[in-house]
Amino acid sequence: MNSSFEVFGLSTGIIHSGDPITDRVLAAADATCGGFGEGDILVLAETAVATSEGNVINLSTISPSPEAQDLAEKYHMDPCIAEVVLRESDSIVGGIPGFLLCMKGGTLLPNAGVDASNAPLGCVTPLPADPDQSAIRIKAAIEAKACVQIGVIIADSRTHAMRLGCSGVAIGSAGIPSVIDDRGRTDLFGRKLEVTKRAVADNIASAAELVMGEADECTPAAIIRGIGLPIGNHVGVETIDATECLFMGAFAKDRMQW
Repeated sequence: MNSSFEVFGLSTGIIHSGDPITDRVLAAADATCGGFGEGDILVLAETAVATSEGNVINLSTISPSPEAQDLAEKYHMDPCIAEVVLRESDSIVGGIPGFLLCMKGGTLLPNAGVDASNAPLGCVTPLPADPDQSAIRIKAAIEAKACVQIGVIIADSRTHAMRLGCSGVAIGSAGIPSVIDDRGRTDLFGRKLEVTKRAVADNIASAAELVMGEADECTPAAIIRGIGLPIGNHVGVETIDATECLFMGAFAKDRMQW
């Protein structure tokens, strides 16, 4: 990978349910950085992608189940939101006031990714139904119109254990490896690396977050240019089992059901 690269935030305006996100992104890229170039990596906020795909839930249509009502009372949540989170989760691990800690698609995340931020009033936006397929579809549509090969990352913002604030994390990708294995390389003193793997897609997502913002910026996308990753047939973000996780493995056996 190159040691220097550029990051361009793409202002698309508000994306409504069913809006063609690829057309918005192409227009924003033309206006911001002269369009897409060969090898560019497009990072898209998951809320914008889910909204474009029509994955927006009006809470007035939700009838909370008894389980959702119990969780809402325990964790001081809107019962309707608790119900949506239950439907989106593979399992509920625990929670804190306002949030349920969930397992979904092999990852641990708050509220199963269900988000009221940047959703219409009275609505929430779950994660895209299949982030990898979203990335594949968007990649193909942009490549067909821009006549270049690009990578696509669908990104979310997450907290990390014992750290304040959010950073970017890839939840879907197409065209680039999500992880690069550095095992077998040597460090400065000639020792072989035995466990080091770089979370390339997550690192790119975090770089994009710096220009995309979390509030009213209307910048749900970014182009990473010049990073030098070859574009190929890679699809998906690598995950590990909870029992293999440094943070969660110590607790999974005795305290949690996965």
